[in-house]
Amino acid sequence: MSIPTLTCGVSQMPVVGYGTSKTDGVAVELALREGYRHFDCAHVYRNEEDLGRAFSKVFSSGDVKREDVFITSKLWNTCHRKEDVEKACDQTLSDLQLDYLDLYLIHWPMATQPGTGALNPVDENKVPLLDKLSPTPLETWSAMEKLVESGKCKNIGLSSFNISQIEEILKNAKVKPACVQAESHPLFPNLELLEFCKKREIAFVSFSPLGAPGRWWRKKEELSLLEDEDVLKIAQKHRVTAGQVLIRYQLDKGNAVIPKTSSQSRMKENLSVFEFSLDKSDMDCLNNLYKKAGPNGYRIYLCSEFKHSPFYPFPSEV
Repeated sequence: MSIPTLTCGVSQMPVVGYGTSKTDGVAVELALREGYRHFDCAHVYRNEEDLGRAFSKVFSSGDVKREDVFITSKLWNTCHRKEDVEKACDQTLSDLQLDYLDLYLIHWPMATQPGTGALNPVDENKVPLLDKLSPTPLETWSAMEKLVESGKCKNIGLSSFNISQIEEILKNAKVKPACVQAESHPLFPNLELLEFCKKREIAFVSFSPLGAPGRWWRKKEELSLLEDEDVLKIAQKHRVTAGQVLIRYQLDKGNAVIPKTSSQSRMKENLSVFEFSLDKSDMDCLNNLYKKAGPNGYRIYLCSEFKHSPFYPFPSEV
């Protein structure tokens, strides 16, 4: 099956990808054989070595060509210093057993203290330890640009940055961000950021398109998109599942999307979203669903523990 693509810098990105957080090499191998050609990885997921074995196995078998798969990874917060960026990328390339990445993102704009041996260093009060040198996102970006020059990354981009932070990069960048990855779902459609990216021809990738129903911190009273009556009505109308409606919602906005699952049946289901589309009434309903969660919707990944960082992206929301 051929999956439609979205322009991402110098590359074409399949619009439905596979999120690898909390998954393993077995699932990634299965996803490759089910037809997925876009994989979203990250150093902080702590599974890139396992995923690398899966990529190597499938690519070396000749069943799937490396050049036919779009692979993303992300620079973690402890590696924002200029001298640490290339080393972090090299580690990811080694772990994933790849010669290059199709896309490398700065995972978050905040920088945390390197050299502690922890991915999430904290002080005695469990407060995240910020990098004492406080490298700016722009300083980190300049080091990211060198990865494009060396051929280690075809494209570079940003994840969970706000509009003003992205603008700062755009004003000073030698290499334009090819992609912005951000939380987007009907409870938090992120329409202002999406419109910003469209105007600047930056690919937009939605993470948590189903609203992260399995998150451990979800409160019982919080709305579940997969059980919402409006989402279910739209699903019934198109004879699809609620999950397929939520994925199609992103596609019909012009986004790419990276749902995650380890279930083979869900893998198939998440790719079976190209035989229907949502009409204007569906989109209007979903675009306004956030009002059920409050006047501004509900951002799931607020990560307010980092609000003391000068580069925390959502200060007006905490």
